Amino acid sequence: MMNKYLICILFSLIATVNLHSQQTELLRLTIEEAIDLARRQSPSVVAARHTFHSAYWNYRNFKANYLPSMSFSSAPRFNHWINAITMPDGTTQFVQQNQFAVDGNISLSQNIALTGGRLSLSTGINRLDMFGVSNSHSYNTSPVSISYQQSLWGYNGLKWSRKTEPLRFEIAKKNYIVTLENVSLNIVSMFFGLAMAQANLDIALTNYQSADTLYVFAEGRYKIGRITESEMLQWEVRRLNEETSLQNARVYLEDNLQSFRTYLGIKDTIPIEAVTSKIIPSLNIDPYKALELSLENNPTVISMKLSEIESESYVASSKANYGFQANLVAQLGLSQTGENLRAAYKDPLSQQYVQIGISVPILDWGQGRGRIKVAESNRRLTEIQLEQERISFEQSILRLVRQFNLQKNQVSIAEKTDYMANKRNEVAQRLYVLGRSTILELNAAISEKDAAKRNYISTLESFWSYYYNLRRYTLYDFEKNMLLSEDYESLLK
Repeated sequence: MMNKYLICILFSLIATVNLHSQQTELLRLTIEEAIDLARRQSPSVVAARHTFHSAYWNYRNFKANYLPSMSFSSAPRFNHWINAITMPDGTTQFVQQNQFAVDGNISLSQNIALTGGRLSLSTGINRLDMFGVSNSHSYNTSPVSISYQQSLWGYNGLKWSRKTEPLRFEIAKKNYIVTLENVSLNIVSMFFGLAMAQANLDIALTNYQSADTLYVFAEGRYKIGRITESEMLQWEVRRLNEETSLQNARVYLEDNLQSFRTYLGIKDTIPIEAVTSKIIPSLNIDPYKALELSLENNPTVISMKLSEIESESYVASSKANYGFQANLVAQLGLSQTGENLRAAYKDPLSQQYVQIGISVPILDWGQGRGRIKVAESNRRLTEIQLEQERISFEQSILRLVRQFNLQKNQVSIAEKTDYMANKRNEVAQRLYVLGRSTILELNAAISEKDAAKRNYISTLESFWSYYYNLRRYTLYDFEKNMLLSEDYESLLK
């Protein structure tokens, strides 16, 4: 007896351990926990980080255009060839040359954003070695040289880049936050899709168990002649239909679960339960405050401003490239030659170089003027389109706020309806067992119960969808009353 008692205790402990391990393997997530998990490890967020990296380095390259740059250049060359040489008496003779030349130049340059020109400071040295009957070498040095290049009345790309590139980077930063909110929106859809699949399975299991129990009960009533054969067949058909619904609900749940795990970046086949909470944020958002926040923070609005500037830039470029054009190149420096380095740097001679290149179209068949007209027309078209987009954007924000402010009440109504439908179903079940209700009335109560449960989950999904849509448009956390922001420095590590 003692051995049997010990064996029973052992089996009880094993069963308890197995039950505990099964419970710990289940991952129960609320909507907030699912969103937090997705924002940390979802593949979509990882891709967004790489996109931000690209935008950051593009912006760094833009800023580097306005900083001094230093470079070293050299082009050693060997020449063993027959060249045409002009002799002192003016005649030309073909002479075999055998020479080696090496040079080195260091240049410091700075772009001038105000004018679009480029200022350079350089120093260089050249050595030429001649081989043949008499070997010789010589040096040519340029101790210091200052040069400036400038397009007169031309298109200043540096000036326009200062207007557009900071906006592009600001859009990239805002778009990263928008991506996180889009991830939240996707999680809302998947989370409540999983919750709906779980509810459908619970509904299907409950309905099947109820149909099976009532089928047995109806079978007994049929045998004593209390119900007709037609009603008995209805119960049999209902039980078969509920069994089919139960199988379909299990497959549907597994499909939703797999999609949910994949989006969260969970590779294990761990079961997940979507825990829907009846507690939702009690918020009533001022539509005009939301509109103001959207116009200040939304990357779409910043993109509109960028489009306006780009259209103006294109007009300026078309005008600058049409008509009279002139380019200025000026250089001032010192130079000297010698057979050795000391002589090449002794008493350097001054050198000046100025060049003005002009270009005037005489006959282009209206191409230049046509490009200007196209640019101006595109600018006007852009202004009209952006104005329409801005109006549509503002209307969308106001409509979204109204929908959100109404949704909390809708959730409350759906919750009460779900509760009352469950109560009605319980009453209908008892009445049918007592023979005071028909199968049609019972079926109607069951259908209302199922529809109320699904409607409650759908209403909750709409609430959270409206909420995260508002966050996505405004880039504002209405629960904490603060702007959404990210530690961009940590993203670059």
